[in-house]
Amino acid sequence: MSSVPTTNPPKITGPAQDRTKPILFEVAWEVCNQVGGIYTVLRSKAAVTTEDWGDRYCLIGPYVHEKAAVEFEELELGPVLGRTIESLRDAGMKLHYGRWLVTGNPRVVLIDVGAAFAKLDEFRHAFWEDCHINYPDTDSETNESVAFGYLIVQFLEALAGQVKDQHPIIVQFHEWLAGAAIPIIKKRKLPIATIFTTHATLLGRYLCASTQNFYERLPWINPDQEAGDRQIYHRYCIERGAAHAADVFTTVSDITAIEADHLLKRRPDKVLPNGLRVEKFAALHEFQNLHRESKEKIHHFVQAHFFRSSPFDLNKTVYMFTSGRYEFHNKGIDYFIEALSRLNNHLMQAGSDVTVVAFIVTAAPTHHLNIQVLQNHSMLAELKSSCEDIARKFEKRLFDATAQGELPQTEQLLTNDERVVLKRLLHSRSQTELPPIVTHHMVDDANDPVLTHLRHRHLFNNKHDRVKVVFHPEFINRTNPLFAMDYPEFVRGCHLGVFPSYYEPWGYTPAECAVMGIPSICTDLSGFGAFVQANIPDHNQSGIYVLKRRNRDANDSITDLADIMIKFCAQDRRQRIQMRNKVERLAQCLDWTELNPAYEEARAMALQRAFGTEGAFGTEGAFGTEAVTPAKSK
Repeated sequence: MSSVPTTNPPKITGPAQDRTKPILFEVAWEVCNQVGGIYTVLRSKAAVTTEDWGDRYCLIGPYVHEKAAVEFEELELGPVLGRTIESLRDAGMKLHYGRWLVTGNPRVVLIDVGAAFAKLDEFRHAFWEDCHINYPDTDSETNESVAFGYLIVQFLEALAGQVKDQHPIIVQFHEWLAGAAIPIIKKRKLPIATIFTTHATLLGRYLCASTQNFYERLPWINPDQEAGDRQIYHRYCIERGAAHAADVFTTVSDITAIEADHLLKRRPDKVLPNGLRVEKFAALHEFQNLHRESKEKIHHFVQAHFFRSSPFDLNKTVYMFTSGRYEFHNKGIDYFIEALSRLNNHLMQAGSDVTVVAFIVTAAPTHHLNIQVLQNHSMLAELKSSCEDIARKFEKRLFDATAQGELPQTEQLLTNDERVVLKRLLHSRSQTELPPIVTHHMVDDANDPVLTHLRHRHLFNNKHDRVKVVFHPEFINRTNPLFAMDYPEFVRGCHLGVFPSYYEPWGYTPAECAVMGIPSICTDLSGFGAFVQANIPDHNQSGIYVLKRRNRDANDSITDLADIMIKFCAQDRRQRIQMRNKVERLAQCLDWTELNPAYEEARAMALQRAFGTEGAFGTEGAFGTEAVTPAKSK
């Protein structure tokens, strides 16, 4: 098993004070390019890192035109990066320098990888010479990774030549798509301190998608054979090569550290938990008000979706949800549906008047929105508009009558024509069909895992069911015609997030719930769950439930999950408010200001191993005035 690489770049020489001003880069495929969770990591951490490092911090990512158009602002080139970028542009590389339009406005260099594909054969040959890794030329992701890697190396090599021995360079690479550059840097002995962070091992994702006992098998898995059987051996080699060549190898959780030790054959030097920006409220009622406002928007969806055939009391309704990547087993959607079935049976047998609306939100292949669902929302919108119009007239009649000292009769306030309009609308909305369990027409409806499981458990949104389900196979955002709200608003409007994952290296979804004061359920197989167990005493009593799945029978875990949900539904409104207050207070431990010191320790460790000095992070700039000057319009 590898530890610290034996061949280090040359040590930095020169005045000691110059060595106190290192330059920090973070490289990821998701810089200004939302694909998955790493985008959230970098975006939410940007403000804290920029505050600490100033203009000595810069991110590197791929240039994706449609994403950059809304997330990126070009800046004028300054003295240090400017000389580097101009020299590379003169050599034919296409780079864009500017700021990422997120909180903190961090500096970014975006590299046009596609524009360099003319050199792909050259890159592939060099990759074999440098790393002895060959791969099929039809693998587009690996082509992008290798091309991106060589372009990054060219950039860093040119920059190192500009700063010479004045500023140590630290580069943190996230995931295998960005990690191809690391063994090349090591092979060329560039004066760069490198950190490689894996958020989930590539092979681990594949294995968990195809086996039910990944963690039990882990000590006996042969990574080379498994990667070869799944035809990802070349990708696996890139990831393993990055882990071994990096000066410092890190991962996001203790669970993933164990996985990396077995599959990548290097134990991580440090665990760097993922955080979020925690918004602090001057008074507790502020975030409770936000919950109420967002809940009203969900009410509107529920009224449109269910009330034509089976209305229920919204004041006695609990909103639960699960969301994330569509990995039916890995994300625990199978457990969620099983527990919902048991919850439904319990509530019906107990004669409960509580209704649970359970949302399953994940992107899956669809043809288009269900016409019935769209019609339901259109009819509710028409009813709302008519009621608002009648209410304005009603209000005027009420005021006119009472201003004359009269107590008006109801029939004086509502005209016959208005009664007719309301009766027609009520008649048009009445239906006997059951509310759909899915909002879209699926590409493969008969074989979709979620729909198959819901049907197997007879969760059909019958009138007598106390648990209603909505499978929404599309992520929620403000342009969504059914919700018209952003995903964070949707989360804030719900009562309970349920994430019973089997494979979850970190787990941003329950963390996002905590930051918004929403109780959630995660598992001891998720990185977030392990973090909560280690850092938050009495977390189950404070609204962050950790379900035991490790080395447990599935039926036992599902029973425990259903029990948590049953007890949650038994809470009254005051108890749920108290629970949200507790969760909101706990969320502070997830703020980047609390977690960032671990990142600084990893950077100091990388400097020590690469250059023989930890380096104190001073406040003086390194990139010059390019950090603040907008680009001239072209």
